[in-house]
Amino acid sequence: MVIFTCNTCPYAVMYEDRIVDLHRKLSAKGYPVVAIQPNDPAVQPGDSFAKMQERAKEKKFDFLYLFDDGQKVYPQYGAARTPEVYLLDKDLVVRYHGAIDDNAQDASAVQKNYVSDAVAAIEKGQEPSPADVKAIGCSIKFKKS
Repeated sequence: MVIFTCNTCPYAVMYEDRIVDLHRKLSAKGYPVVAIQPNDPAVQPGDSFAKMQERAKEKKFDFLYLFDDGQKVYPQYGAARTPEVYLLDKDLVVRYHGAIDDNAQDASAVQKNYVSDAVAAIEKGQEPSPADVKAIGCSIKFKKS
C-alpha cells in the first residue's frame, strides 16, 4: 500500500493515526504501508527530510516514510494529493486508488473504510468496489521551473 502523504497538509495530519492503524491491521495480510512524501521542501519547508524524521519519531510511525527526492516517484503513480492511496496486489497491480475513508475530519464518523474494504474484497478474490475514489487533501507542492 503506497500512500503519498506529508507533514504539512491538514488532511494528511488528520489521517496520520488512521495510516498507522492501517499499517498495523493490514501489514500482516501482506499490505504494509509505504508512505512517500512528495512535496518539494523548497516550496514547503515543513516537509524536509529532517522534518519527516522528526514527525515519524514523534508519531511513532512503524512503516516506511520515504522522501521523493527530486519528485520522480509521485508522477509515475499519477498522484496529485496528500493523502492519496494506491493499493497494490501481490503482482503490483493497482487494485484500489484514492481516499482512505469517507470522513477526513472525524474518524469516529467514518461510514466507509475504502482501503480496508478493498483489502477485504481482494482477500475474497473479488474486485474492490469502489476501486477508485477521489482523494481529498492538499495538492502536491512542486518546484516551478
